[in-house]
Amino acid sequence: MNSFLSPAAQALTGIHAATICPMDADGQIVESELTQHLNDISHADGIRGLLLNGHAGEGHLLTREERNLVLSAARACTPSDCVLTAGITSESTAAACIEAEDAAKAGADAVLVFQPNHWAGGCDAAIVTAHHRAIANASGLPLVLYRAPISGHLSYDMAVMEKLLEIDAVAGIKEGSWEVAAYEELWRHVKVARPDISVMGSGDEHLLTSYMIGSDGSQVSLAAIIPDTITALFNTAEASDWAKARQLHDVLYPLSTAIYRDRPGYLATARLKTCLKLLGRIGHDTTKAPIRPLRADEVSRLQAVLEAAGLMLKERI
Repeated sequence: MNSFLSPAAQALTGIHAATICPMDADGQIVESELTQHLNDISHADGIRGLLLNGHAGEGHLLTREERNLVLSAARACTPSDCVLTAGITSESTAAACIEAEDAAKAGADAVLVFQPNHWAGGCDAAIVTAHHRAIANASGLPLVLYRAPISGHLSYDMAVMEKLLEIDAVAGIKEGSWEVAAYEELWRHVKVARPDISVMGSGDEHLLTSYMIGSDGSQVSLAAIIPDTITALFNTAEASDWAKARQLHDVLYPLSTAIYRDRPGYLATARLKTCLKLLGRIGHDTTKAPIRPLRADEVSRLQAVLEAAGLMLKERI
């Protein structure tokens, strides 16, 4: 492990799976399947933590009661050393603070702050840092920053990132810019300005490239489908076994592009759930409205990718 990292940042290293939230045909959480999902993933070899109520977990669409249910279930069924990061997705600072307080009470170890969607219309560093500071103060937990894909309108530029790095509570960054040059720029900057912070390369399509540049770990939803492959990729990269790492990358790349690169991008969560249903791990692939269900041809594409990679027979946790 990186000896420069703070204890809170050390917890945010290795592979953390961004989990989904199983639902029945009516969009209600199936608690038994949720517990099974969280238990299975958290006990997979090499998984160090879980990201709960993030985008993959539909945290932005769940009610307060549903988000708390997910967190409480996770704390009850995961190993004691499993690091639980709670996604904070509320639009207002006041609501985000309540969400963060709830997470701390439910036993979360850290909070990951997602950008309010209305920031797509514009915001400045003062607003962004004030939002994060308020959440940190409300929760009393280590803070994880989220750098959104730069192809959208919510990604922080380096000027904003520099201001966020001034917040003492920041222990990690989920670097999801989805652009290799942007990732490397931030990695190099943080390792000079705040070497105590964990930078987690979290672009599912280019994990291998991130690991070659340097990464303390990842918070990724692919680890909720193929945890063994993702942890093996990280471990082989840590060992500089690049030939083996490339083989593993070739296995996961078609799946990552089918889930994340295919348009429209907002169906990524639906695709994750469909993959888990096809693998026999959940009963329904229902998502909260307004996310629409996948069409038959979209399901067939995912099944073909899983079969081509041999995943219909492997990775059955």
